[in-house]
Amino acid sequence: MTALATVQDPEIRRSITEIGMVKNVEVTGKEVLVEIYLTVSGCPLKEEIIKRVTKAVAEIDNSAKTKVVLDVMNDDQRKKLKELLRGPTKENPFAAEKSLTRIYAVASGKGGVGKSSLTANLGIAFAELGLSVGILDADIYGHSIPRIMGVTNAPTVVEGMIMPQLAHGVRVISMLAFKPGGVTQPIAFRGPMLHKAVEQFMTDVWWGDLDILLLDLPPGTGDVAISVAQLVPKSEIIVVTTPQISAAEVSVRAGTLAKQTHQRVVGVIENMTGVPCPHCGEVMELFGNGGGDTVAKAISDELGTDVKVLARVPFDVRLREGGDSGMPLVISDPDSPAAVEIINMAKSLLTSPKGLVGKNLGLLTN
Repeated sequence: MTALATVQDPEIRRSITEIGMVKNVEVTGKEVLVEIYLTVSGCPLKEEIIKRVTKAVAEIDNSAKTKVVLDVMNDDQRKKLKELLRGPTKENPFAAEKSLTRIYAVASGKGGVGKSSLTANLGIAFAELGLSVGILDADIYGHSIPRIMGVTNAPTVVEGMIMPQLAHGVRVISMLAFKPGGVTQPIAFRGPMLHKAVEQFMTDVWWGDLDILLLDLPPGTGDVAISVAQLVPKSEIIVVTTPQISAAEVSVRAGTLAKQTHQRVVGVIENMTGVPCPHCGEVMELFGNGGGDTVAKAISDELGTDVKVLARVPFDVRLREGGDSGMPLVISDPDSPAAVEIINMAKSLLTSPKGLVGKNLGLLTN
């Protein structure tokens, strides 16, 4: 049992002994029988659980013959598991005053600037630094995070509690998983339904103890951006733009919305900056230049704060290719200039101070 206590459920990331998954253990000489409860019969990671249990027994005695038999939790056991993980009541854990999760809402004024690709790569960069990370795809209409992250399996649901899918060490949830018609099925939601969908992604999903939560917002300053500010007032905004001035002028609005929602703008990412010519080495500015500085200055002037350019990510076709194949650039080629810029940005965000917006300072007034 001590050895099995080191085995983590791949979805919940808690010890299988702690969450009641070990049904029975029998040892007869060199033969070991381990009976395991699955949360649901169609658990997509049951083979991984068998592999981890077998490995744990082998570390006691490599010559042991291990047999793993799977069973399924009954309703009462699933209910106890749900209460163990989330408590007796459903709440938004990220809105709680005691929450230590840093929440970054990645925004843009328009589509096509690479916001989702950067969100995915930034999330993986945080995970590679040893942090517990989640990505909430808040772009309900135009969700693209599942494709970029290579998420294919539907999430496991335990007594109405949704287990986020795991990809490259990052927990992911998106509207795609709840559409019977798949990627081609449109979402026809009005404002209140968009708000409810984002809220359910926070309250009905078991995220665990996250260090970082990234929200991939839809382009613009509409319903979802406002809902996020209401649901998680301490969330901080990262604005994505391209060097093109016309794109930058639109992106400014995604940042200056913070004046109305009372959020902090952490900084600006300039994506698709110049790339060296493969033949002569001269830097080619495919999308112009100066967009990131333009956005940062305009937001700084409007908000009266010092908003900086967090990163200038060079144009790299592999960033797009990685998004299509489900293998983001920070995984496929972490030494590429674009990946290095994203990884360095993740490191710099970890050292930046938290904003006080949305935080109770405990001040008393007479």
